[in-house]
Amino acid sequence: MAEPKLFELNNGTIQIKLSNFGCTITSLLVPDKHGKLADVVLGFDTLDPYLKGDAPYFGCVVGRVANRVKDGKFSLDGLNYSLPINNPPNSLHGGHKGFDKVIWEVAEYNQGDNPSITFKYHSRDGEEGYPGLVSFTATYALTSKTTLTLEMEGVPENKPTPINLAQHTYWNLSGHNSGSILDHTIQISANHITPVDQNSIPTGEITPVKGTPFDFTTESKIGSRIHEIGIGYDHNYVLDCGDEKSNGLKHAARLKDPISKRVLDLWTNAPGVQFYTANYVNGVVGKGGAVYEKHGAACLETQGFPNAINQPNFPSVVVRPGEKYKHSMLFEFSAE
Repeated sequence: MAEPKLFELNNGTIQIKLSNFGCTITSLLVPDKHGKLADVVLGFDTLDPYLKGDAPYFGCVVGRVANRVKDGKFSLDGLNYSLPINNPPNSLHGGHKGFDKVIWEVAEYNQGDNPSITFKYHSRDGEEGYPGLVSFTATYALTSKTTLTLEMEGVPENKPTPINLAQHTYWNLSGHNSGSILDHTIQISANHITPVDQNSIPTGEITPVKGTPFDFTTESKIGSRIHEIGIGYDHNYVLDCGDEKSNGLKHAARLKDPISKRVLDLWTNAPGVQFYTANYVNGVVGKGGAVYEKHGAACLETQGFPNAINQPNFPSVVVRPGEKYKHSMLFEFSAE
């Protein structure tokens, strides 16, 4: 049995610490425009708090199905499935023991100029209620001085199953211990969102953001209209207007810190991104004794749409034997 450990990827510009427990990024140091490094992700100094379940999904890969499944129920090919209700009345991020709470094996670990690490996990038939045996891999790589990639793949071996992995890092480009991100600006390449009901389940509609506090088609301060939507942002944006790279990845979001001038550009092949402003983080004691509070970070979780398994008009998240699930994320860091 593999043990939970910490690993490092370092290319001389970006330094990342990650664990095979939940494929978790525990720290990520990037320079500002003066070359000053700061750790820009929320997390803990040791693995113990992660193992104890103290982390509200800090930095991990969540699955087999990220986000919420309505009432923890779905049917597929005429069979009904029930999932653990760990976020009443719904099932969230794979159940009680999702992929963020399991030990992945290290399949490959390369140091050097373009360091990378590949984690693999065999998810068994019936795990947290999901059908079929599925082999998963997640590869983090520093592909250039200022670029991190994450490639997630899943291969169902004997049954069709929903698959929707997401990377749940909490970003604060000023530094993990610098408080609120409401002064960060964000641009999201989305003309639409999937609005939600009182239980945070999409209604099935796809509505325009124009003229609403959800409109980040042009760069805006996160805090400028957050008070108009209750506790904060926790919504799936439909990625329908981003630039496209030659490798087919589309621009999802651009997050910028006005103080350090650090910028994160996120690219993906996923159809949506959950924009979450750490609304439920409350007094979590993290790295170096830093106390993380509400709105102390932003999550940009590229994904299939929430509850897509129960919404026929959303892009399908069902993957069948003979097919492969592929989810790519590209994080580009710069300073302006």
